[in-house]
Amino acid sequence: MSDECCGPEKPAPPVAPVVEDACCGSSGLTDPPEALELEQLSPWWRDRALMLPVASGVLWVAGLLIGWAGLSTVALAAHVLALLAGAWTFVPGTLRRLVQGRGRGRLGVGLLMTIAALGAVLLGHIGEAAALAFLFSLAEALEDRSMDRAKQGLRALLALIPETARVSRPGGPETIAAAEVRTDDVLLLGAGDKVATDGVIVSGRSWMDTSAITGESIPVEVGPGDEVHAGSVNGSGSLSLRATADGRDNSLTQIVRLVEQAHAAKGERARLADRIARPLVPVVLIVAALVALIGVLTGEPAIWIERALVVLVAASPCALAIAVPVTVISSIGSASKLGVVIKSGAAFEQLGTIRTVALDKTGTLTRNEPRVVDVATSEGRSREEVLVAAAALESASAHPLATAILAATDTTVDADDVQETPGHGITGNIGGRLMRVGSPRWISPGQLEDRTHEMAAGGMSVVLVEEDGQVIGAVGVRDELRPEAAATVAALHAQGIRTVMLTGDNTLTARAIAAEAGIEEVHAEQLPADKAAHVRRLSEQAPTAMIGDGINDAPALASATVGIAMGATGTAAAVESADVAFTGTDLRQIPAALAHARRGRRIMTGNIALALAIIVVLFPLALFGVLGLAAVVLVHEVAEVVVIANGMRAARTQGVGAQGPSRPIRQDLRETSTVGGPAA
Repeated sequence: MSDECCGPEKPAPPVAPVVEDACCGSSGLTDPPEALELEQLSPWWRDRALMLPVASGVLWVAGLLIGWAGLSTVALAAHVLALLAGAWTFVPGTLRRLVQGRGRGRLGVGLLMTIAALGAVLLGHIGEAAALAFLFSLAEALEDRSMDRAKQGLRALLALIPETARVSRPGGPETIAAAEVRTDDVLLLGAGDKVATDGVIVSGRSWMDTSAITGESIPVEVGPGDEVHAGSVNGSGSLSLRATADGRDNSLTQIVRLVEQAHAAKGERARLADRIARPLVPVVLIVAALVALIGVLTGEPAIWIERALVVLVAASPCALAIAVPVTVISSIGSASKLGVVIKSGAAFEQLGTIRTVALDKTGTLTRNEPRVVDVATSEGRSREEVLVAAAALESASAHPLATAILAATDTTVDADDVQETPGHGITGNIGGRLMRVGSPRWISPGQLEDRTHEMAAGGMSVVLVEEDGQVIGAVGVRDELRPEAAATVAALHAQGIRTVMLTGDNTLTARAIAAEAGIEEVHAEQLPADKAAHVRRLSEQAPTAMIGDGINDAPALASATVGIAMGATGTAAAVESADVAFTGTDLRQIPAALAHARRGRRIMTGNIALALAIIVVLFPLALFGVLGLAAVVLVHEVAEVVVIANGMRAARTQGVGAQGPSRPIRQDLRETSTVGGPAA
């Protein structure tokens, strides 16, 4: 990858992940996990990278005000300082890239801006040069800040690995740094311990919270022979685990690598303005040089060199520099009204191109709050009786399924001699009756076997209740679909957008939820690397957005054309790895945001076309001496006003609904919501 400012980047070392800064260096993520500190991104008013662009803007505005007051010398000094402050942020990097870069990597908006500013200075237009430097430096600083957020998210990922691990040694258990764990070491896990690296259970039974890897809120039962991943949290049982990966090279560090590689790949995608500027730069340089050469050959160097400088100003991307930032700022600001935070201009540009949306299940399409949705009872037993018995035993458990069962009944009874069998269930006595509550792998469903199969096919986790050796009921617990999920999918389909579900949950549950939501394409039992691979394949076919909320979604969010994190409920790592954060509570605003971004992109494209048309018209007129410097500058100023006025239209959030620009967003969503079911 070629760095935006400083030339080719150094490859990352084979193990420790390195994230390269968008401008000038690494993020510092080469430290071992235990040495990392969770640094908070400083507020924008304390960000040193923004100081020079802000100072440039303040000095430029001050120069304008002072000039209107008649103090021309002081105004000139202010504009010179504004030019120096703004230019310092991109001119040195542009010159280094010009010398060190390869091929078209040497060219870009930075070089065109440098040439335009130089031409304006040589012709005495310091104020215009200062304005160009300010606008461009501010845009670059904001892009760099978005990359800093990504680095912070990677630190949050690595923080999930515990600092230490207990390892079995011949002389007894020994506590060592997690990074020192090696393959085939036997780790000892107590209740609530985090798993330091990937491994296989050697002895013991428990349940494991695997949400860091699979994103699923319902823990899984584990026993001898089962695989577990780094970052998982042990339940109430004691386990012995044989490590299958080193402490520095496991599931979580692999997630970090995937995120880093995806961000690096995104950095290689030139922004729209760069793609336009790259062919424009050599043409402008060659023509200006030829014009100056004509003067030398004809014996009139003064006239033709000045004309060459006028050509540079005529080709100056003043309107082009404003076309993108004004539209982006207007659109990003108004997108917040829809509960959508767009982190950068590049993310906004891509958001308007999305044709496929991949959605995580848990926490995105579902509530991430397991609830009792069905109860099957044996003959002569009531629903309430089954729930009360289950709740009496589960009241002593911290299992998420226990929380769901306790919430399903208001009646409480006391149970005696309650004991939990890790990985299986709970036993106890209620009024002299021996009770057991557990999974179908521990308790035979008996006459409720058909009903338990139906529950499993419906995407439920089944808990059986047994009294004195006889099954009296089965409780189905499921993470329910969000009320507006079906309407959201219907709205996306109405806009011609393809939808795909990616989840770490089992296939039966995933298909049941997808059918309710109206999604036909489902990929279940996906690890983070699998999700990222699917998203990359989808992105190769068409611009793809990934919507997720968990740590396990971070690589897929980073691999997508645009990653959209559920900011209100998502993990910090997911939010920071994404390009867009959805902070609202109604998923139907996401199709509205996509429509809003498409409209903003159309406005931005129109602005760019106008800016290029101005250059195309002025270029030959300046070349042949038809227009002088004053006329060229006047046309540029008028074009800038028009571009700004047009860009301001992107602030409107009305008239960009699912069916087109003629109707309000909310009206479109109300209509499309009837396709997938009642809107919440």
